[in-house]
Amino acid sequence: MSTVRYHKLVRDRIPQIIEQDGRKCRVRRLSEAEYLLMLDEKLNEEMREYQQDKTLEELADVLEVVRAAALAHGWSLEALEAARAKKEAVCGGFRERILLEEADR
Repeated sequence: MSTVRYHKLVRDRIPQIIEQDGRKCRVRRLSEAEYLLMLDEKLNEEMREYQQDKTLEELADVLEVVRAAALAHGWSLEALEAARAKKEAVCGGFRERILLEEADR
């Protein structure tokens, strides 16, 4: 059986799933600094996948990484939602589908 190198952040149960499939894998725990860097890479990966497929499942993966990033930075999910709501209260959301074409400086 050939070996594939990944070097990417995966969900917690992925090693177990691989082994249940009769395959072997090698993993290591990341330091806090490495984890934050790999979360950024994972967010980019998940965004690319969502932009390509446009599925609810891919969008859910983006949300899962955003939640993990918030927690990794020490922010609660409540604080994340409060920051989102505050920004919406000041600047609005995206429901009106407004495209800014130009504005004076």
